Amino acid sequence: MSKLDEIIAWKRREIEDRIRPVAESEFSRWQEKTKDAPRFADFLRKENQLAIIAEIKRGSPSAGMIADGISAVEQAEKYAAAGADALSILTDAKYFSGSLDDLKNVTAHLANGRPIPCLRKDFMVHPIQVIEALEVGARAILVIVRALSDDEMKRIFEAASLAGLDVLVEVHEEREVERALRLDGIKILGVNNRDLAQFKTDLAFSEKIIPQLPDHLVKISESGIHSAADARRVRAAGADAVLVGEALMRAADPSILLREIANS
Repeated sequence: MSKLDEIIAWKRREIEDRIRPVAESEFSRWQEKTKDAPRFADFLRKENQLAIIAEIKRGSPSAGMIADGISAVEQAEKYAAAGADALSILTDAKYFSGSLDDLKNVTAHLANGRPIPCLRKDFMVHPIQVIEALEVGARAILVIVRALSDDEMKRIFEAASLAGLDVLVEVHEEREVERALRLDGIKILGVNNRDLAQFKTDLAFSEKIIPQLPDHLVKISESGIHSAADARRVRAAGADAVLVGEALMRAADPSILLREIANS
């Protein structure tokens, strides 16, 4: 069993007690409630500049503990002040030391400032997690292609779309792109440079896959971005945005690195 298989198996067990029937009308009501909220995808295309999704991540299976005990709100403030275009907040507790409360506290704190849409970064396996994301102020969710069957992926994607949430659809290999592009209305496609089976990282995955993607998609390079040079490398491959987590979390002053990447 790969690490991803292990995590997904755990996630299915973790949410068992939270699963309940959700009617389409419930998702539609959320779309009405959030119709004036910023759309995640709209913040990820910039003229002549990479957009940056700055991630709040205390730890991971590959890196171990990165920033134990750090305040999600304080980290979000630093990212916002440095000009991050969007935020990604880990909400998985067991493997990434995050929580839904982190996301809730950050979105509440940012509500009266510059609009910065937040992604719920978690392992989505059921539409009930879409409702949970909405309840804590997320404007997007993550769907990992290799973690789900086509039917599961479609159910979660359609639930999020009906509720007015954007979906970052994540691939790692070329063969996953075809599955992702079957989703009706897909707007954002991310290439994870980290193999979630082995947790090895290589920017060559972005360089190989991104040039093949349709122009209308917002194209994101995820993981392995540690410097302006890394950012230039994936931008040259056609990335519109980068998702940066570990490097920013480890930086003594994340604003310096964030600005360097933005100007790469």
